Amino acid sequence: MNWLSSSQGVVLTAYHPSGKDQAVVGDHGKGGEEATASRKYGQYTMNQEITKVPEKPPFDRSSSQDSLDELSMEPYWMEIENIEKSSENRQAQEVVVVKEPDEGELEEEWLKEAGLSNLFGESAGDSQESMVFLSTLTRTQAAAVQKRVETVSQTLRKKNKQYQIPDVRDIFAQQRESKEKVPDGINSQSVRTNENKYQGKDDQASSLVVGEKELIPLVPEEAPASETNINLDVSFAEQAVNQKESSKEKAQKSKDCDAPLSNFRCPKDKTGITRIGDLAPQDMKKVGRLALIELTALYDVLGIELKQQRAVKIKTKDSGLFCIPLTVLLEQDQRKVPGTRIPLIFQKLISRIEEGGLETEGLLRIPGAAGRIKNLCQELEAKFYEGTFNWESVKQHDAASLLKLFIRELPQPLLSVEYLKAFQAVQNLPTRKQQLQALNLLVILLPDANRDTLKALLEFLQRVIDNREKNKMTTMNVAMVMAPNLFMCHTLGLKSNEQREFFMAAGTANIMHLLIKCQQVLWTIPKFIVNQVRKQNSENHRKDKKAMKKLLKKMAYDREKYEKQDKNTSDADVPEGVIRVQAPHLSKVSMAIQLTEELKASDVLARFLSQESGIAQTLKKGEVFLYEIGGNIGERCLDDDTYMKDLYQLNPNAGWVIKSKPS
Repeated sequence: MNWLSSSQGVVLTAYHPSGKDQAVVGDHGKGGEEATASRKYGQYTMNQEITKVPEKPPFDRSSSQDSLDELSMEPYWMEIENIEKSSENRQAQEVVVVKEPDEGELEEEWLKEAGLSNLFGESAGDSQESMVFLSTLTRTQAAAVQKRVETVSQTLRKKNKQYQIPDVRDIFAQQRESKEKVPDGINSQSVRTNENKYQGKDDQASSLVVGEKELIPLVPEEAPASETNINLDVSFAEQAVNQKESSKEKAQKSKDCDAPLSNFRCPKDKTGITRIGDLAPQDMKKVGRLALIELTALYDVLGIELKQQRAVKIKTKDSGLFCIPLTVLLEQDQRKVPGTRIPLIFQKLISRIEEGGLETEGLLRIPGAAGRIKNLCQELEAKFYEGTFNWESVKQHDAASLLKLFIRELPQPLLSVEYLKAFQAVQNLPTRKQQLQALNLLVILLPDANRDTLKALLEFLQRVIDNREKNKMTTMNVAMVMAPNLFMCHTLGLKSNEQREFFMAAGTANIMHLLIKCQQVLWTIPKFIVNQVRKQNSENHRKDKKAMKKLLKKMAYDREKYEKQDKNTSDADVPEGVIRVQAPHLSKVSMAIQLTEELKASDVLARFLSQESGIAQTLKKGEVFLYEIGGNIGERCLDDDTYMKDLYQLNPNAGWVIKSKPS
């Protein structure tokens, strides 16, 4: 039965992905009897270009279905078989592959998404915002932009379109003149020193090897504990360049690949860690553009081809629960429950699984009966929003199967069509730390609905793993079960071969493992990107202020009077070393607070909350937050461990407000 039968009448029009993926395959050992069985799994493709490879013996998979050994891929293949069984009664999709976009078109789309569309075509010009944006890029980010602009330029010239395309090499001249420097005044030697400081220890780990490529470092759950910090202060691509230039690169690569996954963490920063959701939308837009450029630069430095795929054109149902785009489903849910960010059916399925107890052995691995799942789907479609569906009749394993079905039948993958190939390409990065850095940037790039749903899923999977002593579902077991549901894309009907399938199985299980174990790191916005946003805001404010002064002078206003008024507004009569914190929704609406070396954001909140009475006294930690507003940032929610004096020195013109987070 073909994978394309997994949806109900959804008509897809898809763009065939361009570019060739690297196919690194090799000897898989013995296991002749498995060869025939595994070919049927080839129907399920990973949305990758296929490169012709020589025939090799199949990989030897464990024959015991009860084996939960960390080195066995058996749970992955069992999940594939379960997916096939559950899809036998699903109606086939119609998939049409249309004209492949050329490289120039893809690079144009990349520049548009990076906010640099004015660098080519009819809209080319000296945009102030783009020039400020470009001036804040690192040398590797600048090189990534320059490479794309030159590709577009060549494509347009071939098409005989007489567009004026600016040569961005002049913009980046300053970066080329100081090769030893990286942003914020840090030289390359200090980067190497800083990077060496954060390296992990050499630990023993078993790996799955395909040919000459080490695919998955399968780390036992009882691996020796050690901690490896992720350096968020310096561009990931710059770190990769300096690592390649280092004479210890080979030894370091070995160490980094063996570091235990569970012990990667973000080091504490005195100005506070910034997480996704902490910044205002206007700053998050800048973060997204910088994350795209940084991801591309990282892949360029490491020699990995990154081709962003065009979004597919899809004709889907406009209501229902399954086979509905996330955005449409959320609009539908928000009419029932305003402010909903995660689909209600998704939340309810997780809730139902947890009601049955997370100690159940084989949870997520053991499937529900295919016929029963089909009937439950139909009943849910008819009764869920009416509130008449009987959830007591849903068995725990059925709820788990429905959850996985919901994920894989999304018309657009949860990891998004645009970035699914980039997620898959993470397996080709040479070190685990670089894989984690790439995943961090990719999570930032996901649409809000996809990112919020993915976060809820990963948090649930971690709760399942926390009960592994009883349910026998370790991190790698869960990763192998969930990988096919997230990484199989039924959008394109591409055929695979057996050896490539093993490569993709191992690689995607490894990526899933990283997503689960390191999810706290993944939802952090790197400090170097936040600093670039601050620099952009400062430059734009400076230019806007300069333009305003010229306008005022032209209108015959007294310039000195304006400057005095502007100074008084920013200073607000607050003595040096003192900040005024506003709390418009609390009984104590304003308070002047003396800055000290040890004063934290949590201390400021505590002073306000200690003076609350009545209804406001019920406010608890985590319900209201201290915000940094204005100056060189739009709006930023501070974590409790932010040292206020250090942040004040970074953004002296900011305002400070206590309020709740928007839902």
